Amino acid sequence: MAELLIHTDRVIGNIEKINALMKKQGAQWTLISKVLSGHKESLNRVLMHPAIDEVHSIGDSRLSSLKTIKTLRPDLRTMYIKPVPQNLVAAVVQSADISLVSSLRTLHMMNEAAGRIGVRHSVIVMIELGELREGIMRENIVDFYSQAFDMEHIEVSGIGTNLGCMYGIEPIYDKMIQLSLYRQLLEVMFDRELPLISGGSSITLPMLGSRRLPATTNHFRIGEAVFLGTSPIDNKRFGNLSIDIFEYHANILEIEEKQSAPDGVISDAAVGHVADNGQTEADAETHCRAIVDFGLLDVDASELTPRDKRVRFAGTTSDLTVYEIGDNLRDGEMLRYHVGDTLAFAPTYMGAARLMNSKFIDKIVKGKLHERSVN
Repeated sequence: MAELLIHTDRVIGNIEKINALMKKQGAQWTLISKVLSGHKESLNRVLMHPAIDEVHSIGDSRLSSLKTIKTLRPDLRTMYIKPVPQNLVAAVVQSADISLVSSLRTLHMMNEAAGRIGVRHSVIVMIELGELREGIMRENIVDFYSQAFDMEHIEVSGIGTNLGCMYGIEPIYDKMIQLSLYRQLLEVMFDRELPLISGGSSITLPMLGSRRLPATTNHFRIGEAVFLGTSPIDNKRFGNLSIDIFEYHANILEIEEKQSAPDGVISDAAVGHVADNGQTEADAETHCRAIVDFGLLDVDASELTPRDKRVRFAGTTSDLTVYEIGDNLRDGEMLRYHVGDTLAFAPTYMGAARLMNSKFIDKIVKGKLHERSVN
């Protein structure tokens, strides 16, 4: 079985560096853990470390993951980071301390659910600023907050937006300053404090400390930078963060020298994807091809970069993937790969998330487990 290595000590190192950055900026941040897909052992290694105590909250988009987090560290503040489904309102209010909301109807249901269990549930109201994902329209902001402030069991903690996730809209200064102006307007109108302006994510990290991001942006929701060491604005390493958090190893099941173009009549029956090398059967060259033990059901090969730069993607199906490995020779005579060896890959953020979510991929956690007692 193919396996994914998770270096949790490097995750902790990135958390400590982001803690220091946020402290310098006078800001708070939520660790977005969804890439771990609720994997208990990985979460345990991360959440038990003292560095987590400096984080504002732990956020996830899956209720089952939040339940696991609460089981491991019931003292930690948790955040549900996507609009709450109405059939899960009661469960979300029980497992999450904070939610990101954009529906008044759902918020009324959350108020009732919080009242039934005797808690005040915190919310950050999401505003639409161009990404066209979750967020209320700007003309509805005053009415939304007016009703939210009147809910007995809801605590309105701030204002937020989501940028960069669907269309890749950049959180430029003009976008972010709008949140600050909305907060000022609401605080004056209702004589209520909105502590958090939650407009930042991994995409905004390169803007910190510059005039490209208003100083009033004081809350960030960060996942990719912690678990990949990069910012999606340029897919480059951010600062001195560790980038080798995940290592993926797939087992070689077959190595044969074969043509690089298929032989025969091509139908519409194919269920996979192949590389377009522009060759036809007539002019196809022969290459050593390695078949490895994962497919589209586990991860899209486009989300994996072979560590060996001589390895080239050839094609994939539901549960097998093929790579061309050149002449498979080292120093002109020794074989580089044999059946039973592995090919190593660096996954993207989405690739790592899909691999963590696949029950057919072994997860190997590397890193120290920190023991602690939770009162």
